[in-house]
Amino acid sequence: MTISVLLADDQALVRAGFRSLLRRGRDIEVVGEAASGDEAVRLARTLRPDVVLMDIRMPGLDGLAATERIVTDPAMSGCRVIILTTFETDEYVFAALRAGASGFLTKEIEPAQLRQAVGIVAAGEALLSPSVTRRVVEQFAHRPVAATDTEARLAVLTEREREVLRLVATGLSNEQIAGRLFISPLTAKTHITRAIAKLGVRDRVQLVIVAYETGLVRPGTPTDPPS
Repeated sequence: MTISVLLADDQALVRAGFRSLLRRGRDIEVVGEAASGDEAVRLARTLRPDVVLMDIRMPGLDGLAATERIVTDPAMSGCRVIILTTFETDEYVFAALRAGASGFLTKEIEPAQLRQAVGIVAAGEALLSPSVTRRVVEQFAHRPVAATDTEARLAVLTEREREVLRLVATGLSNEQIAGRLFISPLTAKTHITRAIAKLGVRDRVQLVIVAYETGLVRPGTPTDPPS
């Protein structure tokens, strides 16, 4: 299947570069280009791309606001956004994740990695660069969390779903989670899907945020399942 991509960046040269890189992937088609956040929202609604590669700093509506409009519009429920920017600051990282972005990558990413990232997000997964994952951990490293807060928010999850959530938050893939818990990758994916639905979050990235916000996972949490 061909993955349709919308490019949103205010610099024509940047869009041309990404368009050229993405077209080297046989299963990726660039279906549109936007030079502003407003145009990105309009084209996303019209073209219904699988993935939007979104810059942050654009005239008018910025990339963060455009991302939130796209991911919260029921008419564009199948459209996912990857923030692709030169600005990898904490402010932008957490704003992008909370806006509903399925990934946050810097423009220094290698071409093959960019095409792979598009494929991962189009398949319904989410991704972060290692440096961004580290910032998510550091953001919650010293934040005190009351046990009652954790229980109240995570009460909807079964014990197995909590186990899976802990492993998702430590950065393990479905296959790695399956190996740790002695279950199949499909079963691991099912637990993740159910946790996403029960917690009312959009994807795997926001699951990680919930795990750290509630204190279910703290930096240094062991990834081995209990014996």
